[in-house]
Amino acid sequence: MLAIETHGLTRKYASRNGRADILALDGVSMSMEEGEVRGLLGPNGAGKTTLVKILSTVLLPSAGWARVLGHDVATETQAVRPLIGIVFGGDKGLYTRLTARQNLEYWAALYQVPAAQTRARVEQLLARTGLAERADHFVQTFSRGMKQRLHLARGLIGDARILYLDEPTLGMDPMAARDFRQIVRDLRREGRTILITTHDMAEAEALCDRVALIDHGKVLAVETPARLSEYVAKFERIDFDGGDLDLIERLEQQPGVSAVKKAAPGSGHRIELSSETAQQNVLSLLVARGVTSIRTSRPSLEEVYVHLIGDRGLTV
Repeated sequence: MLAIETHGLTRKYASRNGRADILALDGVSMSMEEGEVRGLLGPNGAGKTTLVKILSTVLLPSAGWARVLGHDVATETQAVRPLIGIVFGGDKGLYTRLTARQNLEYWAALYQVPAAQTRARVEQLLARTGLAERADHFVQTFSRGMKQRLHLARGLIGDARILYLDEPTLGMDPMAARDFRQIVRDLRREGRTILITTHDMAEAEALCDRVALIDHGKVLAVETPARLSEYVAKFERIDFDGGDLDLIERLEQQPGVSAVKKAAPGSGHRIELSSETAQQNVLSLLVARGVTSIRTSRPSLEEVYVHLIGDRGLTV
C-alpha cells in the first residue's frame, strides 16, 4: 500500500474584484512509499502548503483525488486523521499560556489517546524531544527551537504513521536545526513516512530519500537529490586553479565545452561540458599546460533548483 497517492490534484482559490481564480495546484500526480522521507521543495507560493492542507483533510481539492494509506482525503476524513501528524512552524498550533505538558495532554485528548496511556506517552515525548526539564514551563517562555521540538512532540502524540513537516526548521539557529533533523532521522528508522515542505537546500539534501520540485502548482521533477543533478548537466564539471588567457581560449575552442567561467574570487575557473567525450581531452590539455589543481564535480541540488525554478525564495 502506498503511503500517499495523488492524481490530477487541483486546487483553485476564488479571487475578488472579478479577477481570474488563483490556481494553487495544477494537476499534481505523485506517490510515496511507506517509510519514505520526501522533500517538497519550492519557493514561497509554489503550492507546497496547499498540498499539505489537502493531504491533511483541511482543504478539499477542486479536482482530482488524494489518498492517505488507501483512504480518500475527501470522503474518508475520519479514517485519515488518526493516521497523520502535522508539524507547523512558529506559534501556530501551540497554546503559549499553557505548559509543554499541558499542551501535549490537551492534544492527546483531541486524538482520543486512552487516559491510561496519556501520561506515559507525554513523558516519553517530552524526553525524546529534550523538553523534560522544561515540561512545566509556559510555552510563551520557549525559544524558537524549543517550540519546534514541542510541535514535533504534538505531531507524534497520536502515534502518527505519516508526518507532515511544514518548514520545520525555519528560523532555527544551526545547532537547534541540527538536533531537530537528528530526531527526524530517528523517526525514519522507525518506519514512519515523512513529507517535508521546505525551500532549504541543506535540509532537503540531508534528510530526504527523494525530492519533488514544485513551482506554480506543478511538480517539475521527483528524484533523489543526486539524480536531480542530471537535469542541469549529464556530465561532470571540471574546476581548476591557475592558467593564463591563452589556456582559457584554447579550452573554449575544445569540442564539447559549453562554457569556461570564472569561479568565486581566488578559486580559479569552472569548465562546463556538454559531451561525455570532452572530459578526457580537456583533462589532457590542462595537464599538458602544467595545471595540477584539478577537481571534478556534479551540480548540487541548489544549482538544480535555480536552473529549474529560479532564485525566488531560495535559502542556502
